[in-house]
Amino acid sequence: MKKVAIVGCGGSGKSYLARELGKILDAPVTHLDAAYFDDEWNALPMDAFAELQRKLVAEPRWVIDGNYNSTLQIRLESCDTLVLMDVPTISALYGIFSRQLRHGAGHKGNGVHNRIHWGVIKYVATYRRKMRPRVLAKIDEFAAGRADVVLLTGRRQTRRWLNQVAADHS
Repeated sequence: MKKVAIVGCGGSGKSYLARELGKILDAPVTHLDAAYFDDEWNALPMDAFAELQRKLVAEPRWVIDGNYNSTLQIRLESCDTLVLMDVPTISALYGIFSRQLRHGAGHKGNGVHNRIHWGVIKYVATYRRKMRPRVLAKIDEFAAGRADVVLLTGRRQTRRWLNQVAADHS
């Protein structure tokens, strides 16, 4: 496990998992929200964002968290491990609101990028129905059979998996 892509709904625990996995694997961690948005929430042009990801995945070790379906193929074709955070909608909604309460709004420099508005709530609330099938299709097309695919359906299972990874890498 040297090149790990983590995908899933907002509020599912991607950034937490990336930080912890980066420590265990001694690998650099990139939170795509931090790469895509500046401090004023301006988005990087998509061609520049894709090029940045191509440079990131060319490195020998990495953990990258974030969905960004339009550039997902770049990460899927390069990872040796894909983690899909597939939590229930209510857990993801809880995740975005509890993160807001814990950290406040804005950029925190550790993968925490909070900006709750109706669009974010709608995205999280409809992720399993709308985005998840598209993500699964890309996983089937670009990662299945080539990368190890790990499906994590809750925070407890995520902690158990992290403990197992830590034990395997100690």
